[in-house]
Amino acid sequence: MIGLLFAGLMLLGAPIAVALGVAGLVGMHEIGGAHFASLAPSKIFNGLNIFPFLAMPFFILAGEIMNHTGITNRLVNLSEALVGHFRGGLAHSNMVASVFFSGITGSATADAAAFGRTLVPAMVKQGYSKDYACAVTAAGSIIGPTIPPSGLMVVYGSLMGVSIGGLFATGILPGLLVCFVCMAIIGAMGKRKNLPKINKQASLAVVLDHFKNSLLALLMPIIILGGIVFGIVTPTEAASIAVAYALIVGTFIYRNLTFKALYQMIIRTSQISAVIYLIIGSASILGWWLSFNQIPQMIADMFISLSDNPDVILALIIVLLLTVGMIMDINVMLVILAPILIPLTAEIGMDPLHAGIVFILALNISLMTPPIGACLFVLSSVTGAKIEGISKELMPFLIGQLVLLFGIAFLPDIVLFIPRWLGY
Repeated sequence: MIGLLFAGLMLLGAPIAVALGVAGLVGMHEIGGAHFASLAPSKIFNGLNIFPFLAMPFFILAGEIMNHTGITNRLVNLSEALVGHFRGGLAHSNMVASVFFSGITGSATADAAAFGRTLVPAMVKQGYSKDYACAVTAAGSIIGPTIPPSGLMVVYGSLMGVSIGGLFATGILPGLLVCFVCMAIIGAMGKRKNLPKINKQASLAVVLDHFKNSLLALLMPIIILGGIVFGIVTPTEAASIAVAYALIVGTFIYRNLTFKALYQMIIRTSQISAVIYLIIGSASILGWWLSFNQIPQMIADMFISLSDNPDVILALIIVLLLTVGMIMDINVMLVILAPILIPLTAEIGMDPLHAGIVFILALNISLMTPPIGACLFVLSSVTGAKIEGISKELMPFLIGQLVLLFGIAFLPDIVLFIPRWLGY
């Protein structure tokens, strides 16, 4: 009944947080009447009373400030100077810029929107089809939230008691591998699709000039990652340092940060954070109901009943994540599914850091998966391209990323050697 109520509210267009909260509240009332339902506020508070969650608004605000300073063009220019001379150079630049952008937004949809407004028109002007330009942008958009700092890693680490620094260290290589796979696909398709090519390679002096202009932007993720991974600061402290750094750069170096603009950025940060926190708080009510009714254990038993092979169980978990991530907000799915499925991954012998990066990468890939991945809708609305056309051009990238996901899932040493080297 609770599942039907939740689904019905979603179909009626209720906000996700409302659907989660109402379903959970009704579930609590069903268990113990008004007495149990009165516990809902304390469940919401307990769901949010996790100190590392404070890092999220700071990371969002730091990204807002750095975006306002106009570093998009600086990073794109550096990317183009590095790889623009290859066939499909601007497509390659799109991927490299996504790597550089990872320390600034950490959001797939934000990257898709930003590049949809800037790089897609530039690619179309240079001779790429709009559908292909959007497909490249969608494929690259998941690089940002996979390479740390990532909001999903903060949520996962906070909920599951897993080291956020360890997750950051684990996410570095998968994000770079996503970029490499996409660039390899662009290179392989270059001649067949006759992708544009800039004949003249940028000189070393030009590359160094663009690097100098982008250096302040590139230093921010290094400061964040270095501080957290080496245990100098907590994620929350690192996020607040990132805000201070962004304020100093915007005010005293780029000199284009005004109080009015900062006020608007704080408002946007508050709105984004409030939505995320409301979803997490509401999901904690439903999560308590699920735990009380031992539904996580029932799901685990169902998976095990299908097969006792750890590889098969892991594949089923990945398919589930890819499917639900298309339909619902991935923060919601992480909050609901991680407490259910992570004990199952522990039962089949997965390292918590390995399980975390598989979860995060699978949910990120779901954002660009046709027909209803969120990044596709963002790019369609920003550029006017049809989702059907984007989806067709996206298939080689999607297949490549899925192969990579399953490779990372079944070969944990690929991603764990960096955190192990750092002592996690």
